[in-house]
Amino acid sequence: MDVPGAGRNLSRARGATLVSLTLGMAASLLLPAVGLTREPDAWRVIAGAFGLGAFALVLAVALYAAVTPEPAEGLRRWLWVGYAAVAVLTVPLVAPVAHGDWPTWAWLGAALVGGVPLLGSSRLAVPVALVAVAAGAAVVATISGTPVGRSLLITGSVGLGIAAVNGFQVWFWRLLVQAEQGRAAQARLVAAQERLRFAGDVHDLLGHHLTVIALKAELAARVAADDPERAGREAGAAQRLAATALAELRRTVHGYRRVDLDEQLTAVGEVLRSSGVRCTVVPPPGELPPEAATQLAVVLREAGTNVLRHSRAGWCRIEITQEGEVARMTVTNDGASVPAAPDRFSHGLRGLAERLTAAGGQLRTQCADGVFTVEATVPTVA
Repeated sequence: MDVPGAGRNLSRARGATLVSLTLGMAASLLLPAVGLTREPDAWRVIAGAFGLGAFALVLAVALYAAVTPEPAEGLRRWLWVGYAAVAVLTVPLVAPVAHGDWPTWAWLGAALVGGVPLLGSSRLAVPVALVAVAAGAAVVATISGTPVGRSLLITGSVGLGIAAVNGFQVWFWRLLVQAEQGRAAQARLVAAQERLRFAGDVHDLLGHHLTVIALKAELAARVAADDPERAGREAGAAQRLAATALAELRRTVHGYRRVDLDEQLTAVGEVLRSSGVRCTVVPPPGELPPEAATQLAVVLREAGTNVLRHSRAGWCRIEITQEGEVARMTVTNDGASVPAAPDRFSHGLRGLAERLTAAGGQLRTQCADGVFTVEATVPTVA
């Protein structure tokens, strides 16, 4: 099961949480199972084993749902129904096991209380379940002749202890999911803000020019029949305004693409660190030519975005070197997974590879053992 907004690290955390919860609940079922070994009646053993098996089955589904960030809409509701039904079913099936010799159902009641945090996040769920199960344990103990106080102590203290451990693990897992989804949302927000900024620049630039051009064209069309000379002047003015708008748009786009390398190094480093990624930045030994610096800055911006959006990185290293007439930038991070074909690399990196090739440079990417590397080279001479 893929976790939304998650990578390899979160998947490992999910597996570890599932294993820990499973082992804890399996241990809680061992003591009820002891009653099966003390019951001489074979039919009671079979009935008790069936009751424990039914509870274990519902518990397995609850464990899966507990570590699934977005389970099916009605799954939790049906889990509550199934959990309650199995709890009631175990009374006639498990309570007679080792009658008067071993508090089988009291131990099972502790497991029932301990498994409640796996079903949802309601704060009242555990207290309500504890009261209901304790009442059942008291009735079973009274009927079977087992000391009521001992049964209540087992169900209450052990059940609350298991519930506390399970509740903490589920709470911590949900915090991890929220943190990972927050990182993904932050990356999307940064990209959206950049697009909005550029859209605003283009709107401010073209809005005035296009309005005036439309007015000039409308005026030329209106006076064309009566004053062709004036219509020609207005059409010429509209043509000059269009040429001016086109030139300014090209300058704007050029400026948008021409990113300052030093500023980008600082910005990417700060964003990664604020997202919990240990980032090491090794700047170039000297000042690079403007065109080479611009090309590397654009690659760096895309690589930094990919670290946030397409990996669960714990560390990232950005290093820029210059060897002769070639500048080289290497961006390396862990927590990467190889994307499925055909999207071997992001469209952004593919576009950058074409751009660098046109400029005489080269872009290479590699993913090995969870470490993703982006290497860009650009010429430092025209």
